[in-house]
Amino acid sequence: MDKVQDNFQKLLKEHQLELSSEQLQQFEIYYQELVSWNEKMNLTGITEREQVYVKHFYDSITLSFYMDMSQISTMADIGSGAGFPGIPLKICYPHLKLTIIDSLNKRIQFLQNVVDQLDLQDVQLIHGRAEDIARKEQFRDSYDLVSARAVARMAVLNEFCLPFVKMGGIFAAMKGLDPQEELKEAARSLTELKGKLSATHHFELPMENSERHIILINKTSSTPKKYPRKAGTPLKSPII
Repeated sequence: MDKVQDNFQKLLKEHQLELSSEQLQQFEIYYQELVSWNEKMNLTGITEREQVYVKHFYDSITLSFYMDMSQISTMADIGSGAGFPGIPLKICYPHLKLTIIDSLNKRIQFLQNVVDQLDLQDVQLIHGRAEDIARKEQFRDSYDLVSARAVARMAVLNEFCLPFVKMGGIFAAMKGLDPQEELKEAARSLTELKGKLSATHHFELPMENSERHIILINKTSSTPKKYPRKAGTPLKSPII
């Protein structure tokens, strides 16, 4: 274990999470694949190794600091991009049955390569728009946990993500700056989509002290049939 991984392990141990040598090796392979594929397609603007470990890997795992992941069986990651937060959480918690949905097929191809290289089991990768996939019976009202990291404003995210969450499950939005204004704007969409704000957690990323917020929303009832609206509508015309 070198300095970067040693620091990564120390940061996680502060939250009672200890990785095996195999898990650390998976993170290193993930990093190498990310940088390699990033040369031919735009996956991330962050490629320096220590930065990737903190700003992508550690940042993704912070969701587990505010939830008991042992109680989560199924997880969907919406608009996952290069696999954040879904893949880092899957590495740390191998029991998770993970579904990743992304609208760009090239990113799905990258993620399939990562899943293969890391030998991850129970990972489903789906190319498509969240609005279209959420209308399919096998995905709707189905997941214990649904995540989205830096995808859109809350009023839009609620319509992208809450249809996937099962009753009693949680939608977790991972944000940078203070989301209070977004939450006020999203109040109507929460009501419409049967969500209820449970908690907002604020912290700073280690080393660079940039702000992070995790918003946890409980799903109180099944999603009304009219939602989500057709692809593109939530972004153009949010429920506000």
